[in-house]
Amino acid sequence: MRVPWKGVLRLAWPVLLQQWLVLAVALSDRLLAGRFQSELSRDDQAATQAAQTTAYYLSWFLSSAAVLVNSGAAAVVAHRIGAKKLQEANQILHQSLMLALAVGLFVTVSISLLLVPFLLLLQLEPETVHYASRYLLAQLPALPLHLVAAAGIACLAGAGDTRTGMWIFGGEAIINLPLAWAGFWLLGFPGIAAGTAVAQALGGVAVVLLLWRGRYGLQLRWEELRPNTKLLREMFAISIPSALDSLSTQAGHLFFLAQINTLGKTAAAAHGIALGWEAMGYLTGAAFGTAAMTLVGQARGAGRPEEAARAGWTALGLGALAMSFMGVVFFTLSESMFRLFCPHPTQSDIVEQGAPVLQLVAFGMPALAASMILVQALRGAADARTPLVFTWLGFFGVRIPLTWLLIHNGWGLWGAWLAMNVDMHVRGLCLILRWASGAWQRRMMGVRVG
Repeated sequence: MRVPWKGVLRLAWPVLLQQWLVLAVALSDRLLAGRFQSELSRDDQAATQAAQTTAYYLSWFLSSAAVLVNSGAAAVVAHRIGAKKLQEANQILHQSLMLALAVGLFVTVSISLLLVPFLLLLQLEPETVHYASRYLLAQLPALPLHLVAAAGIACLAGAGDTRTGMWIFGGEAIINLPLAWAGFWLLGFPGIAAGTAVAQALGGVAVVLLLWRGRYGLQLRWEELRPNTKLLREMFAISIPSALDSLSTQAGHLFFLAQINTLGKTAAAAHGIALGWEAMGYLTGAAFGTAAMTLVGQARGAGRPEEAARAGWTALGLGALAMSFMGVVFFTLSESMFRLFCPHPTQSDIVEQGAPVLQLVAFGMPALAASMILVQALRGAADARTPLVFTWLGFFGVRIPLTWLLIHNGWGLWGAWLAMNVDMHVRGLCLILRWASGAWQRRMMGVRVG
């Protein structure tokens, strides 16, 4: 009998290390903007940090484009591997790479043309729009190659190989650190993003070269780079609901950010720093979610629904335990964590607003674990539509209206994060009940596959 926790940890730890290296880059970027721009006025310091917050939100929004490719590709590749159909898994790799490149080019051109009007819709102050637009325009050119890399890594993860993603994205993060610092000293604030763009482009090239050599039975061949409508339809059956779920989540985040921006630059800066630290939990959940999707998808291909159920519960238990430990860190060290990015006396108001919300989110870590991990498990089981309903309920039925109510009644940034916590608990509970119901198992075994 298989031991589920060993399989979960085998797949999760490389992704977790990869995610934490990416987080180190984000925290380093925050450090550059927060500690090494003392020559700027107090308003400009807050504006650059608020601009980084907006850039991160838009990066998450653009990740919806990656989900359109990655979730379907990873789930269908996992199914084919479980069913021992390696040739079809390799065909899916080619479909996902072509789709990633097309989506990346379309999104890059569209966002570049509409960036400033879009930023203005987020109710940013003029100084923040100025800094955010320069920052994002420096990073956007690398998006197509970044999506190609993400698609290739997603297919390998579906095949059971999460270590390659660790080496590629981890190496990309390590290269990113000196590039961002060099870019900052040469070009100023936008140079941070330029360093990220160069590192992401190199990561994309590395993935293409690796797949050209072949890995885990997946190998890039030029003659197979042609559309296959049958496989694309199967991928889209999972990826379109998943992308809508991700897009809805990111749209909800942007509505949420727009309401926080009404509180001013200081609140936006504090919000962004708190999010940067909260990502320690979020990215951990993403790592265990990747393990859950792979194991559930492979169990689906092998026709073993009971094994899929055990894998989902095991991934949730381990992920929730790790994220709860991080919640203890957030609660006990929140002020010190903020002081790292806000050492100057002029930034004390950012610390005063931000440290309490980081303490608050500590209590939401188990619910966030359920929201992150079980969504991926359901996608692996080909039940991608249910999480979309829960996302709409949580964001647009709970978080957005409750945030508006609390902000307009004087609760400020803490009230917004309280609304976020309520949303996480609602969605987490809904997903736990869905997984426990077993309805996804009947759907999983009833899905027709090629």
